[in-house]
Amino acid sequence: MPRYKLTIEYNGQLFVGWQRQKNGPSVQEAIETAFAAFCGHPVGIRGAGRTDTGVHALGQVAHADLHRVWRPDVLRDALNAHLRPNLVAILNVEPVAETFDARFSALRRHYLYKIINRRAPLTLDCGGAWLVKRRLDADAMHEAAQILVGTHDFSTFRASECQAANPVRTLERLDVERHGDTIEIRASARAFLHHQVRSMVGSLEMIGAGKWRPDDLRAAIEACDRTRCGTVAPPDGLYFVAVDYGEAAPDGPE
Repeated sequence: MPRYKLTIEYNGQLFVGWQRQKNGPSVQEAIETAFAAFCGHPVGIRGAGRTDTGVHALGQVAHADLHRVWRPDVLRDALNAHLRPNLVAILNVEPVAETFDARFSALRRHYLYKIINRRAPLTLDCGGAWLVKRRLDADAMHEAAQILVGTHDFSTFRASECQAANPVRTLERLDVERHGDTIEIRASARAFLHHQVRSMVGSLEMIGAGKWRPDDLRAAIEACDRTRCGTVAPPDGLYFVAVDYGEAAPDGPE
């Protein structure tokens, strides 16, 4: 069966998350429904990472196995037609080898968290950013963030319902930059724990507001205790940006 890699963008506000669930519409369900409508048979897809209710994606990746070969541009356009009016877009489709797996072949995942730091309410960014009215020191947030970079037990920064067997992760990047009223926090790692990015962002916000010092953040991660985590940032500002794969991944049917 030919396998295809999909690059996907979506607005997560109206979804219960990426994965199919019984309590509401998911992004996975929307795409699988579009596949079935176009292909005439059920198609299951596997995503590179799960996103929660309200979380967005600029470059989620999934793969699907089909019963026949399709031209990538035809498949992309057909899926987008069947996805309307869902706020989900298939940005790109490419054939890949049957050994490619959107989840397990991933070498690195990239996330962005967006804070709007101003007194005025959100308009264009409503549902797409965390509005923080108190002034934040982005430089202090970036400096403190480097405490979390590297290999650590991130038990403090994962959800209580996280199902990962091992809380140890290697955080390759955690950068904080201000652009006017916008503060962007970018995180990269091979894998993340459930709520890890939002938990780290919430604690960094406390640093920026002067409520925590860097030593407080260091003590929090060293405690390996969920109760030591700062405020968990809301899902609105979180974006699954991209996934890195090895050079040999794309090599499927023409």
